[in-house]
Amino acid sequence: MEHQLTIYNTLSRKKELFVPLHAPHVGLYVCGPTVYGDAHLGHARPAITFDILFRYLTHLGYKVRYVRNITDVGHLEHDADEGEDKIAKKARLEKVEPMEVVQHYLIRYHQAMTALNVLPPSIEPHASGHIIEQIELVKEILRNGYAYESHGSVYFDVIKYNHDYHYGKLSGRNLDDVLNTTRELDGQEEKHNPADFALWKRAQPEHIMRWPSPWGEGFPGWHCECTAMGKKYLGAHFDIHGGGMDLIFPHHECEIAQSVASQGDDMVHYWMHNNMITINGQKMGKSYNNFINLDEFFHGTHPLLTQAYSPMTIRFFILQAHYRSTVDFGNEALQAAEKGLARLMDAYYSIDKMIPSDTDNASKDFLPTSTGKSKLEQDCDDAMNDDLNTAKVLAHLSDAASTINSVVYGHSKATETAIKEVKRIFEFYLFDILGLQAATASNADREEAFARAVDMLLEQRMRAKAAKEWAVSDKIRNDLTALGFEIKDTKEGTEWKLNK
Repeated sequence: MEHQLTIYNTLSRKKELFVPLHAPHVGLYVCGPTVYGDAHLGHARPAITFDILFRYLTHLGYKVRYVRNITDVGHLEHDADEGEDKIAKKARLEKVEPMEVVQHYLIRYHQAMTALNVLPPSIEPHASGHIIEQIELVKEILRNGYAYESHGSVYFDVIKYNHDYHYGKLSGRNLDDVLNTTRELDGQEEKHNPADFALWKRAQPEHIMRWPSPWGEGFPGWHCECTAMGKKYLGAHFDIHGGGMDLIFPHHECEIAQSVASQGDDMVHYWMHNNMITINGQKMGKSYNNFINLDEFFHGTHPLLTQAYSPMTIRFFILQAHYRSTVDFGNEALQAAEKGLARLMDAYYSIDKMIPSDTDNASKDFLPTSTGKSKLEQDCDDAMNDDLNTAKVLAHLSDAASTINSVVYGHSKATETAIKEVKRIFEFYLFDILGLQAATASNADREEAFARAVDMLLEQRMRAKAAKEWAVSDKIRNDLTALGFEIKDTKEGTEWKLNK
């Protein structure tokens, strides 16, 4: 299978030609959400980034097994090792079962992903459903001498591992830096040194989510789940592991250490990370009072929003920037994205208005060349092959939109072949690869518009009656009656209903 797809490997810190370990099969693992709250803009970016990768790899002819995990246990409040489990805390405060919290927010997460047109993964495993696999992973690391038991918990021995391998190779940190920046927290006396991280935590009496293990009742450390589930569903060696840049350290760094300590070598070939989304230059977070969930974006209900933004506007906004660049949210930026999306969609629908000509003086970029592809298609292919540069793809389509409009308004000419080709390219890149969709009105929107249209007609009828234009008044009433409407004049005004 020949292609020129290059992706930036966080591990090597450079773009590399993508060569699957077991072509035509590709293993892709992406860290999914911790489901204790509504999905927000930070969840949307990795979901859309790796949705694009999934779509494009599939287009290239690969059989992709895409695994996106659900963290529903072990992600603690203070850091990876200390504090209360985030889901358990939510369950305690709301007086419900932890899995009720998980189910509620997982449904809402899936609804948001559907609205954003993010394709579902091949497998979506839950951490809580793979406790046995995580216990076995801990056993392997213990047997190989890179972990130790302490007071019913099991910790990874970072110093011993670093002596034999390199802890910090993904994030670029050295162990001295890690030791100097590790916070002193309560309960750290259980560890041999502050940089050691939990593989298994002993459950305190008040801890709700707990399982039996060789070391007593407890729960897995946050980092274990991805290593255990990645190995189960993709094998001891797989192609791509992705997630947000905020996961590089400590989560993904610890994953590398766990895989090497358990099996003697790296599990993952390529590490890919999307950059963050900021709000007015500041990191998004509840403590900054700038945390906006996706439902608030879709309905415009957050104080920082001046209007509602459709899911496709959000998707377009994210795709406008390269996935490794920072994106700064602002109402003006989203409004610009809304206009950019509308312009591309208008151009697509205008293609059918292009009148074919025997001559062509503008759309040569749409015509196939000796390679079998037009310049437009080749430019879009090159942009995608260059580390999934969706921003360039949108720029190429925007340039093509200008040419389409020029032909529609009669300033230029295009052949029938060129018109068919540009429509095919727009459909493929806009819809199949970039995953954009034409805006559609909701049922509620349609019903409101329908009612307003009827009210407008009846208002015209009342004006006609007031002006004693009886023929106009009767025609409006008769036409509406013929369509199935029942019109009734009362002292308060005109009432209507549609007889079904």
